[in-house]
Amino acid sequence: MKSAPKFLGIKSWAAEDRPREKLLLKGKSALSDAELIALLIGSGSGSQSAVEVARQVLQAVGHNLHDLARLTVKDLMKNKGIGVAKAITIVAALELGRRRKDAETEEKPKVAGSREAFDLVKGDLMDLAHEEFWVLLFNRANRLIKKKRISEGGVSGTVADPKIIYKLALEELASGIIVVHNHPSGNLTASQSDITLTKKLKEAGKVLEVQLLDHIIVAGQKYFSFADEGIL
Repeated sequence: MKSAPKFLGIKSWAAEDRPREKLLLKGKSALSDAELIALLIGSGSGSQSAVEVARQVLQAVGHNLHDLARLTVKDLMKNKGIGVAKAITIVAALELGRRRKDAETEEKPKVAGSREAFDLVKGDLMDLAHEEFWVLLFNRANRLIKKKRISEGGVSGTVADPKIIYKLALEELASGIIVVHNHPSGNLTASQSDITLTKKLKEAGKVLEVQLLDHIIVAGQKYFSFADEGIL
């Protein structure tokens, strides 16, 4: 009676055939789908290597990665050698891939004037009963990099530190900024402190080569733009 063929684990394979070593030697594009999944699950089960388990998972969905991404943890656990930890790892990796794809296709909004800038922050500011100060960061094409709240205060005011604002701009490699704060009172008039801060920010931006594009005051559904009023 012939004995069953001896199972050879991945560690006994030639270095160039092991998924980890193959990735290091030849790059990620050299790995098959099964080998990439094998790296995620880490180990096989019983008489199967991680690559063989991964192949079975792919066979169950007709080697279609889109169908694989639709599987739940419970669906994946129906495959021999896939427990809850390995299933979760596969689901998490595929979800990251989906999010990356969404991030690549989602174009950052481009701001050509005060109305577009106001639209970006009105949902954050127009209904507040206290003052907040925000900054919008833009690249050279005037596309939004990030928007961030800098400070919040009481009904009558909040403090905005130019050092904090430009530190954030430099960290994000922004080419331009728009600063925004709200007036809960509904008053659209720029105060003397608003004007003074705007001048400080404009001068600091010249030194750092980060242009102050506008300072916008939000009051409910309306806004005041320093740039539009020619006082920037």
